[in-house]
Amino acid sequence: MILVNTDSIPGKRIHTLGMVKGFFVQSKHVGRDIMSVFKSLVGGELKAYSEMLNESRERATARMVAEAEKLGADAVVNIRYASSQVMAGAAEILVYGTAVTILDDDA
Repeated sequence: MILVNTDSIPGKRIHTLGMVKGFFVQSKHVGRDIMSVFKSLVGGELKAYSEMLNESRERATARMVAEAEKLGADAVVNIRYASSQVMAGAAEILVYGTAVTILDDDA
């Protein structure tokens, strides 16, 4: 599966199948949250949050790819990510794009 954030795939003709999306909601681990409060006092990367968001992006992307595969897609173009806080201590990652098939050059 080809995944790109552009509206086309260089050198390829594509046929649009439709929009696909994936999302994942994850909450913070209380122990890690307490450590992050201390870390925020002195500055620096909050590694527990970075890891949590990276894992959430990967899971949301996998769900989007699964939806695209159900449509028979070869690729997803124009991929975008968004995040939001859905409640105290929980974040949602949303990924969406356009599922496409790659057309043969002879078509």
